Order: sequence, then C-alpha cells, then structure tokens
Amino acid sequence: MKKILILLLIVLMVGTLLTGCTDNEAVVTITDRAFLTQIVSINRNADQYEGRTIRYEGMFYTFYWEATGEYYHRVLRYVMDCCGDDGIAGFEVYLGNIAPLPDNAWVELVGVLEWYQVGQSRFLRVAATSITELENRGQEFVTP
Repeated sequence: MKKILILLLIVLMVGTLLTGCTDNEAVVTITDRAFLTQIVSINRNADQYEGRTIRYEGMFYTFYWEATGEYYHRVLRYVMDCCGDDGIAGFEVYLGNIAPLPDNAWVELVGVLEWYQVGQSRFLRVAATSITELENRGQEFVTP
C-alpha cells in the first residue's frame, strides 16, 4: 500500500511540473526543459487552459498575413528534430496597447490564453499583459 501511495505522489508531482502549476488559478509557466511538451499539451487541451495566465520566454517575431492584410506577432522557439530547423513552437500574441519589439528579441511573455475568430476560423493566442525584452537568451532550439 505504501508503494502505491508513493507512486501516486510521484505521478502527481510530475504532472504538476509539466503543467507548471498546482491549481487552476496559478500561472502556467512554460519551462526550457519541457517547452515543446508543454506547448503541445496546451494546444491539445486549449479549452482547459483558456483564460489562464501563461508565462514563457522565446523570440519575438512579427509577420504579415496576406489573407487578412494584417500584421501578427508570435513568441516562439525553433523545433529541431532530425534535420535541423524543422519548425516553430509557441503562440501568437495579441499586444493590445503594447508596442511590438524587434524581430528576434528574446522576451518573457505573460498573458492570458484566448481564442479569437477570423472569418469562420478560430485561432489560439496569448493576450499579452506584459512582454519584457531580456538580455540573456534561453534555448532557441527545442527538441521533441
């Protein structure tokens, strides 16, 4: 019985570390070590994270989407699998009244995860409450 309780406690602790929080009101902190795992988990379970505060670091980028004629922002990291730069991971960012930063600036983003609509499509983003440029860069490339 004691072994089962210890195993259950370990499983709960690992789950808490992967989500970066201990209750539904806590900030979800995405760490360097589990960056890709946490990003994928949040995307797959977005409705459970909607309205939650997310905090993570990454590179700031602005891109233009011709379909809407608007500029969008992301805080991301590169995903390196077998062949080098195989993609990106992170979230689109809604800045509101916050000024955009230069492309490739290393930032800490804090904001609330939300859905928004463009035409018939629904997209996930983090509505920034703060975005801070940092001097020290974290891991630009993450692996699965």
